[in-house]
Parts: sequence; C-alpha cells; structure tokens
Amino acid sequence: MTAPEREEDRAEKPDFAQYAVVAVLAAVGVFLIVTSQSLPDTFAKVDPVGPGFFPMVIGVAAVVLAAILAIAIPRGSRGEADAGEDIDPDMPSDWRTVGLLIALFIALILLVNPLGWAITSALFFAGAATVLGSKHYVRNLVIGVVLALASFYAFYSGLGIPLPAGILDGIL
Repeated sequence: MTAPEREEDRAEKPDFAQYAVVAVLAAVGVFLIVTSQSLPDTFAKVDPVGPGFFPMVIGVAAVVLAAILAIAIPRGSRGEADAGEDIDPDMPSDWRTVGLLIALFIALILLVNPLGWAITSALFFAGAATVLGSKHYVRNLVIGVVLALASFYAFYSGLGIPLPAGILDGIL
C-alpha cells in the first residue's frame, strides 16, 4: 500500500475522537450557559455587566463551534498534522506525567480552601513545572510564588473577585 492509499482509507473511516471533542465542547458550553445564569449579581464587586456575561458568551461560542464541528466532520473536514512539531507519533504516551499533573490538579482543588490560593497555587505552579521537566526547583518555586501572588491580587483588587486566603487570611 502506498502512502496516498493509506490516507484515503483513513478519510473513509469516521474519526470518533473528533466526535468526542464535539461532545466535550458542547458539554462545556452548556455547563457554562447554565452556570452563568445561577451566579449571584453581587459575586463581583466591580463588574458593570454582571458576573454571568462572559461565561454566557464563551458558553454560547462553545456550543456554536461544537455544532459547526459536528457538521464539518462527516463532510470530510480533518485537522492537518502540525509539521512544526518535534514529536514522534509512534512513541507511547507518558502516562506518568499525565497522572502526576492530574494529581496536582486534584490537590489544588482539595487544598485551595484550607491553605488558600497563594500557597496552593504557588505549589501547583512549581509542581507542574517540575513534573514537566524543569530541574530548577528553587526557580520553579519563586516563579510559582510570583504567579500566585500576581493572580491573587489581580482577581482581588483588579476584578473584585475574592480568592480564598486560607491560612494567610489577614496577611494578604
């Protein structure tokens, strides 16, 4: 079989992974639309359009894009492989890294209220950099602290959205 014949065979078979993307995109869009309607108007202190406006816009856009993709898939629309990627598609997936990143996300979710955003996200950012291969542990932690404090004050002072301070309540 030549390379063009293999591409034709692949074009005839439905790519169910693309339909999974459609399902996830539609589910996220519907979730954002429904959730945006239940946010109280007093949630953000400095938001003139209300806290549900941008989640609603993003949710509607996600549902519309899911519909467009669902129509395009059976018509033969396929994403092109990125020629600039420096990966070997024949190599197995690195499930250890994926698992560690998922564990970091779960730890972030579980610890953000008791420890606070600043501590938890600093550890999360530093941990993610380390899991993804950075061996500069002190630099990872310093950058994590800077990102955590910058995002904390950007949300709290800039947007008027309080993030949990946790054990640093009264200090931040």
